[in-house]
Amino acid sequence: MKKFFEEFKAFAMRGNVVDMAVGVVIGGAFGKITTSIVNDIIMPLISMLTGGVDFTQWKWVLKEAVLDAEGAVVSTEVAINYGNTIAIILDFIIIAFAVFCLVKALNSLHRKEEEPAPEPVPEPEAPPAPTAEELLGEIRDLLKERQ
Repeated sequence: MKKFFEEFKAFAMRGNVVDMAVGVVIGGAFGKITTSIVNDIIMPLISMLTGGVDFTQWKWVLKEAVLDAEGAVVSTEVAINYGNTIAIILDFIIIAFAVFCLVKALNSLHRKEEEPAPEPVPEPEAPPAPTAEELLGEIRDLLKERQ
């Protein structure tokens, strides 16, 4: 049993597991932010465009609720809540887009790190060095001019 707990401790303390745990916590908080953006900003705007109907309340009623004479519910309503589903799909699209942008930015940073340094521009080649015979010929010509 002790070996089992030692293995679990080694597993739980590995860097990848801790990083993943941090990612899950941050992802949960990010999900709440996007849900709030969808429910509190985007959906009211869509509702306004569609005539003031609360978008998340859109539904197809398959069976109406049955009430008795006193107003108590005898049978509950059966409905397909497609408005809420659309809100959740928008929520997913926003999260997926944000993750895409984050991964794209990280990939571009990663690529910049991996790119090899640009090759130096070759310097123009110097003219070939004169041979000993050419140098001796020039010295001879200069000596003739002096005389």
